Amino acid sequence: MSKLRVSSFAVSLDGFGAGPRQSLSAPMGEGGLALHEWMFATRTARRMFGQDGGETGIDDDFAAAGFDNVGAWILGRNMFGPVRGPWPNESWRGWWGENPPYHTPVFVLTHHARKPLEMEERTTFHFVTDGIESALRQAKAAAKGRDVRLGGGVHTIREYLSARLLDELHLVVSPVLLGSGEPLFAGIDLTRLGYRCIRNVLGVRAMHVVLAKE
Repeated sequence: MSKLRVSSFAVSLDGFGAGPRQSLSAPMGEGGLALHEWMFATRTARRMFGQDGGETGIDDDFAAAGFDNVGAWILGRNMFGPVRGPWPNESWRGWWGENPPYHTPVFVLTHHARKPLEMEERTTFHFVTDGIESALRQAKAAAKGRDVRLGGGVHTIREYLSARLLDELHLVVSPVLLGSGEPLFAGIDLTRLGYRCIRNVLGVRAMHVVLAKE
């Protein structure tokens, strides 16, 4: 059965999933890049960027598993780019160049319509203007029985959590403090929503925690 899951989503020790003031020069917010140092060191990440080498082990195992059995993705608009409000044009094509790492259909949540954007290696961005449930229906149909991976950002994960639509959440607790930014769980009662911790593993550069809906 197809699941909606978050994989390899990094949070700071003080609970922030992104730094403040996201911009073109700081796509993960100020200081947010430090959350992902664990990932950049892995063999999986280096292969994604066409590089050799990289660390194996627990961190790499989790990074690689995040791509297993994924048939579609859902992203919040901030994960697609820094443009706000109506699209001024269609010149922005994402953070990743012409070959993004998704290689499946990707459904981007937005309030402003835009025609689908076809990229290399089977990645097509579809822009969804009628809410999170519609995006999930479309993504599951496109996934054809495989899982749907929810890439973020923080606001989008919070929406799916609050609606109890998220089946599994793999968090990577990075050993950094941000002090401010976008809090992942503020005001959300996970136990009331029926989530529990099913796995807790210490990696080399971070701790991996998996939550699942009962």
